Amino acid sequence: MSSDNEQSVDPEGGAPEQLALIRETVRKANVPRAKPRTWRGAALAKELPVARVLVNKGVLHLDQYFDYAVPEELDAEAQPGVRVRVRFGAGGRNVRGGRREGGGLIDGFLIERRAESDYPGALAALAYVVSPEPVLGPELLALSRAVADRYAGSLADVLQLAVPPRNGRAESKPSPEPLPPPPAPSAGSWERYEQGPAFLRALADGGAPRAVWTALPGPHWPQEIARAVAATLASGRGALVVVPDGRTAGRVDAALTEVLGAGRHALLTADSGPEKRYREWLAVRRGSVRAVVGTRAAMFAPVADLGLVAVWDDGDSSHSDDNAPFPHVREVLELRAAHGRCAFLLGGTNCTVEAAQLVESGWALPLRADREQLRIAAPLIRTVGDGELARDGAARAARLPSLAWQTVRDGLRSGPVLVQVPRRGYAPRLACERCREPARCRHCAGPLEAPDQQDLNCAWCGRAETAWHCVACGANRLRAQIVGARRTAEELGRAFPAVPVRTSGRDHILDSVPDVPALVVSTPGAEPVAEGGYAAALLLDGWAMVGRPDLRAGEEALRRWTAAAALVRGQQEGGTVVIVAEPTLRPVQALVRWDPVGHARRELAERAELGFPPVSRMASVTGPPEALAAFLAAAELPPEAEVLGPVPVPRTEPGRPRRPWDAPVGESWERALLRVPPGSGAALAAALKTAQAARMARGNGDPVRIRIDPPDIG
Repeated sequence: MSSDNEQSVDPEGGAPEQLALIRETVRKANVPRAKPRTWRGAALAKELPVARVLVNKGVLHLDQYFDYAVPEELDAEAQPGVRVRVRFGAGGRNVRGGRREGGGLIDGFLIERRAESDYPGALAALAYVVSPEPVLGPELLALSRAVADRYAGSLADVLQLAVPPRNGRAESKPSPEPLPPPPAPSAGSWERYEQGPAFLRALADGGAPRAVWTALPGPHWPQEIARAVAATLASGRGALVVVPDGRTAGRVDAALTEVLGAGRHALLTADSGPEKRYREWLAVRRGSVRAVVGTRAAMFAPVADLGLVAVWDDGDSSHSDDNAPFPHVREVLELRAAHGRCAFLLGGTNCTVEAAQLVESGWALPLRADREQLRIAAPLIRTVGDGELARDGAARAARLPSLAWQTVRDGLRSGPVLVQVPRRGYAPRLACERCREPARCRHCAGPLEAPDQQDLNCAWCGRAETAWHCVACGANRLRAQIVGARRTAEELGRAFPAVPVRTSGRDHILDSVPDVPALVVSTPGAEPVAEGGYAAALLLDGWAMVGRPDLRAGEEALRRWTAAAALVRGQQEGGTVVIVAEPTLRPVQALVRWDPVGHARRELAERAELGFPPVSRMASVTGPPEALAAFLAAAELPPEAEVLGPVPVPRTEPGRPRRPWDAPVGESWERALLRVPPGSGAALAAALKTAQAARMARGNGDPVRIRIDPPDIG
């Protein structure tokens, strides 16, 4: 019996009990009472009583919409795009009062309202609306669906990346009123590029040009991005810029503030904190600002009337998300440019193979400066090869050739000098001094390292090694294979005792250094910006970067070198870069000529002959051997698909960092690469997604992990 029909009196037949009096008082007070979250017996909305909901279940066999009933009291708030809470997982048997009941509460997004449902059974009701703020618009939903299909993932997983977590305090505050469009900017330093002014005019006139921009070295590229954004805003449209890290975002943010003024753009980075970032994101969604600069997650920013998408340094690994379905910023922005018919700008001081393919295919046009402008902006590049090192007694004793010492000495007369070292720490990799046999741990065979000057530890299991001796020759003395940043800083400090030495690496990254004589020792990617530019730079141990067993080793080494060399003053101002690497290597030659485009085109031609990405589309499937074999046998792959492998993958040892796609610690997994020709990528992704969904629906225990366009294929 419900409480509405309940009469409670005392056994003597007298006045109602105290509890009954309280209930009667509450009824007469006309105070809203808490509704049961099943809304049993509640009236439904008179119009469009069915809500189609995407539940936050990132599993492929549930990658669909589910219908729910809309109670009348939620009719006004339950609008498309809002966050909701629903009951999920009860099954079709638990139906009472015309409503399905039971199941756990789970988050979701309301996709649309409908007059009737395709589902023949009873519907559960929406539990409640989390917030009336519509955070999922039609354009963002369509983009997320396209990304999920391209990467063989679920829509719920993509929306986890696209829509930031809710912050009630930020949501309760109104966004500022939008400012009028700014005037079209002047070309400024874009004049240095042959098609630079024309590109800006096309943006200001409402056009949608697509360009691969090879930026000149020097400090002007943030201002050039800001002018491209200003030209887009002048046409009444929005702009989106995605950069690899917070330091780079800060430089572009400062340039946008200088060119546009305050209040015209939003900064979306993880460093902002959840409340500020969500407040900025809401300002973008509400149309208060139409320009955005941010890191990886900003690729989904819901910019109104999007007119330009831009990505800087697309070869940086930070642009590839580490969460399923692992989308890449460049590919997502390509989808936005194609679907939204907006301009596209891919820029960097280097040129990736993917960027070269966009130009070769005609999808984008090159945006470059002539050789005269390049000679003005680029520093002088000098090389030191193995032959010179062998003849140089100073180099054999101190690891740095005489040319490098002289370059440092000359550079310190006029400003700071940058020293790039491939590894951090003191002596990250060690070997036997007598026979050069790599020093390995006795327990797990991992490489031994010396993070500080005294301790000797295993890089895999972390155990200390106190009595090492070489298993090949019996010697007990070690030498450094690759000297780390701290050891290099120590050596340079002894050589130049009157000069301050600063280090920048993973543990502590410097944003900038003043324009005063100093030695700045940095690992790749952590180089601080010098005010006025560096007077010189040393790029040490180039062989360690080129010699990695990876398809992209040469391309990645050149990208790291050009990024560091671009911080050095131009040759006319005395800027000099010395690279310690074999001069005959292709990436070294490309750096000497400052020709990253030519290097990328040659790499592209070779990959086309071998059938490697980006000419082909490739997927990686990883898992235990039995599960992997069963998955490949069940998947209905396209006829043109080629299966490479499977081959064993390196074991994840205890103590080592584990990436999301690595095997669990101690397990032996295998990997198969699936390759298809151009035009069949969508069919491959669909086949893998279907096979994975069927496997999950059956509840098979062993995991099989899929990654489209894996960043490393060996």
